[in-house]
Amino acid sequence: MQRILIVDDEPAIVAALRERLEREGFTVQVAVRGDTALAAAELPVDLILLDIGLPGIDGFEVLRRIRARGQETPVIVLTARGDEIDRVVGLELGADDYVVKPFSIRELAARARALLRRSAEVSALRARLADTPPTTPLRLEIDQIRRRATFQGVTLDLRPREFDLLAFLVRSPGQVFSREALLRHVWAQDEYLDARTVDVHVRRLRAKLAEVNPDADIILTEWGVGYRLAE
Repeated sequence: MQRILIVDDEPAIVAALRERLEREGFTVQVAVRGDTALAAAELPVDLILLDIGLPGIDGFEVLRRIRARGQETPVIVLTARGDEIDRVVGLELGADDYVVKPFSIRELAARARALLRRSAEVSALRARLADTPPTTPLRLEIDQIRRRATFQGVTLDLRPREFDLLAFLVRSPGQVFSREALLRHVWAQDEYLDARTVDVHVRRLRAKLAEVNPDADIILTEWGVGYRLAE
């Protein structure tokens, strides 16, 4: 049974989320402070729903420390803040999704299921490929079925949305897409996200591609327009 950690100090939200998630078969744990959330996240947990406005250590610091200790647990940030800078900071720190309060409990549960499903697929893929010797093609390859991306024979360690973005660009090499177009195609259901979200994910993808080949320019910027994949 999958375990979800809810980190929020608003009793009504916690109660509604807990009731919905437990009804869908999840085991739910709750923390109402940042320090207790850090301790709870050290135990096996499959997903974290993390509020930003917490007493003690705020959610941004909780997220930063979780990622700093190497945990890749999927995190959906929950916050009443709607400022663009807060959304960008959350993504920069390693959040996988971002929901602004007030939100639909049903929609959040659906996002949680989708994120858990993608996370499970990635984990299963890593287990299958653990003993697979690398190949050496000098190209970027996308395996949509196994959701695997390889660059110059090296399997890229991509978060689900990073893979979705790269896979979309690969379908149309050389074509320029605006940030708004990428949001529509890759983040179709995420109505609260803005164009800076694309910049954050492009920056992450470039960093991971550069780890394989620092001299290869794969995702190019068309200033004032958007991004394209090198032909």
